[in-house]
Amino acid sequence: MSGAAASAVPLLPADVGPGARGAFTTRAGGVSGGAWGGPDGSGGLNLGLHVGDDRDAVLANRGRLEAAVGAPVAWMDQVHGSAVLEVTAVSGASQGECDALVARAGARSGLAVMVADCVPVLLADSAGSVVAAAHVGRQGLVRGVLAATVARMAGLGAAPEDLHAAVGPSICGRCYEVPAALRDEVAAAVPGTASTTSWGTPALDLAAGVRGQLTGLGVSSVATLRACTMEDERFYSYRRAGRAGTAATGRFAGVVRPSGAAR
Repeated sequence: MSGAAASAVPLLPADVGPGARGAFTTRAGGVSGGAWGGPDGSGGLNLGLHVGDDRDAVLANRGRLEAAVGAPVAWMDQVHGSAVLEVTAVSGASQGECDALVARAGARSGLAVMVADCVPVLLADSAGSVVAAAHVGRQGLVRGVLAATVARMAGLGAAPEDLHAAVGPSICGRCYEVPAALRDEVAAAVPGTASTTSWGTPALDLAAGVRGQLTGLGVSSVATLRACTMEDERFYSYRRAGRAGTAATGRFAGVVRPSGAAR
């Protein structure tokens, strides 16, 4: 996002239109070790303070990300709901419990969403006057976090038909195994999410549900960075860690900011 500084933290570009800049991080480029380390045993860019990693390491990782983004980054305490909070000033701290953040360009802050299998969604209008970051897990998808986010952006003057959305890496429909009853329940609420694992059991395709909801909400442009967090070791994955016998893993992030929000 910010030239030379970005080289220390690998960032995967996210298409959020001409007026904003978006990116997704990986496990690489940080200082965390152990279960929170990088895919090749090097320092990991774990950005979650709540997953058992050393706090100083996480804060150092967040500082590296801010340097790469070129702006302070606002975080949220994600709770798998549909609450949306507005960031109104430059921030490098948590905004509180919610599952989406929105900001006008004047806030001069990047917005972050952390995941380790859930779907990170970044949004911006064409002018970059309003941006948003949403955390969409199974519960948030059903509870309408995307609809709440798009409505909040519309309230700030960003019409849905002028929005660009980037759907980031998440666990895919071939890997997200769930009980059959749960698959049917979610599919009834969010059509298009029913799936089958590569080994033939019931599953959910959350990213497909996200894309369907965004299109149904009138979002004009939806781009997807197609990578499965469970299959692709560049990313943290709670499910992959569980299969390896540990619940400990980090969080990577999606970050969006207006083009003019640099320091």
